[in-house]
Amino acid sequence: MCHVIVTCRSMLWTLLSIVAAFSELIAFMSTDWLVGFPRTPDAVISSHGASAAGEAYRPTLGLYGRCIRLPQLRRGVLCGPYAVHFGEIASGFWQAASIFLAAGILLLCAVAFISVFTMCFQSIMKKSIFNVCGLLQAIAGLFLILGLMLYPAGWGSDKVQLYCGPDASPYKLGLCSMGWAFYTALGGTVLTFICAVFSAQAEIATSSDKVQEEIEEGKSLICLL
Repeated sequence: MCHVIVTCRSMLWTLLSIVAAFSELIAFMSTDWLVGFPRTPDAVISSHGASAAGEAYRPTLGLYGRCIRLPQLRRGVLCGPYAVHFGEIASGFWQAASIFLAAGILLLCAVAFISVFTMCFQSIMKKSIFNVCGLLQAIAGLFLILGLMLYPAGWGSDKVQLYCGPDASPYKLGLCSMGWAFYTALGGTVLTFICAVFSAQAEIATSSDKVQEEIEEGKSLICLL
């Protein structure tokens, strides 16, 4: 018989696990890891035939994508991948960072998917599903830390110097500033470790004496604070 067990701690762990996975995924796909120095697009010919320079703007650069402003486009900003193939990513450090981040995100997404079903299934192969997921989250967190540590080592690449100036070098931004995607990835990494630790509390909550008492009473839906 399937027992649906819902507790505040298990639901909070599930919610935080999903938030951690989505925050890392969104950050990985974003182009706002680096914000370049202000620049003005090339002069264009206006509708009256006069030469006009575009507004100053700051391009953004991600792990494999970028956003730039092209004066000939009506919408102004063009966003998309600059690397069509994996080997075209700006530097070897960014390639390694992408691998570690992708591995961590894959584990987090798997845990987020499994966490939805922990209300019905609390064990897998006679092991607590919360403990297994907590271990996977800890491993994912280590992958994410490695990725975030390798990422600044690639700031000396030619691609980054186009956006950040010639003074950009490993672990030195030059004229750039950090974008929201990096901070989101950093926050998601911290949240990942919080989830890994909190999984033990979710396990305790779903295997408490109160839960066992309600199971013995024959209840199939068990909700506890």
